[in-house]
Amino acid sequence: MRYKITIEYDGTNLLGWQEQLDGPSVQDYLQRALSCFTPDTAINNEVPAEEEDEDASTGERLQKSNSNLSNNDFSEAYGGASTERSPAAYNNVREDASTGERLQKSNKIVVFGAGRTDAGVHATSQVAHFDLKEDLVDWKLREAMNARLRDIEAPVSVISVEKVGLDFHARFSAKGRGYLYRILNRRAPAILEKNRVWWVPVPLDVEKMRQGAQYLIGHHDFSSFRAAACQAKSPIKTLDKLDIEVHGEEIHFIVEARSFLHHQVRNMVGTLKMVGDGHLEPEDIKRILEEKRRSAAGVNAPACGLYLTKVMY
Repeated sequence: MRYKITIEYDGTNLLGWQEQLDGPSVQDYLQRALSCFTPDTAINNEVPAEEEDEDASTGERLQKSNSNLSNNDFSEAYGGASTERSPAAYNNVREDASTGERLQKSNKIVVFGAGRTDAGVHATSQVAHFDLKEDLVDWKLREAMNARLRDIEAPVSVISVEKVGLDFHARFSAKGRGYLYRILNRRAPAILEKNRVWWVPVPLDVEKMRQGAQYLIGHHDFSSFRAAACQAKSPIKTLDKLDIEVHGEEIHFIVEARSFLHHQVRNMVGTLKMVGDGHLEPEDIKRILEEKRRSAAGVNAPACGLYLTKVMY
């Protein structure tokens, strides 16, 4: 039986989504919360050999073979739809955090997420799935998971649970992702919102940032906004939405696309912030795109202001 869950979490003290040996992660907490249930090992969907898939949210490549992968093959968020292969083809594979080897699911429940967030990044609507032998009432499973998450003091909450067909995959069935980035733009430091916003004490010109953001909308080579360690096969992505809204003392960046390069959202926000504080002009964004060099763009905005807010199916 396959279950789809929607979760939220505070990423402040987490090492990101992926299970790690040296600290807590979202995936690890969820799998611990499910440890009293029985995995459905009858679902046997092996990974096709010698295939590769472009990681749709970071643009990173995942080798679909028996070769080892380094931890650099994964990053800020991952997911996306594939129309060329069955989503079920990837159900039984996970990345081992210590060796980088892919392990076939055996007697352990493995939770697959729609977005693989970095350390310090939060989520309000992350989506994941897992398989259990038990046919459970949705709300009872939600309550059981949340009770266990409270027991282990996890900064994670299960918002909803629903049964789905075996053709559903949290990552490969998704059509896009939505992110929110929050800047607190005031002179006084953030106290209540510490680790949940990027505090910028100098005034920012929102209208200039909006003008600069228009150059980023659409289909572009985003080499200037990708992390140096990004393993994407191609830097060309389509940015569907980049709205900038003012909410009191906060400035919100609402970003949507089918896929993102590693650190693309944070690098775009950091560069637009430099437009807002006068270090760059709106027209410089066009030049930065055309230069196709990370060093041409601005700073990488801190992880604490970023939220995964939407997964579209």
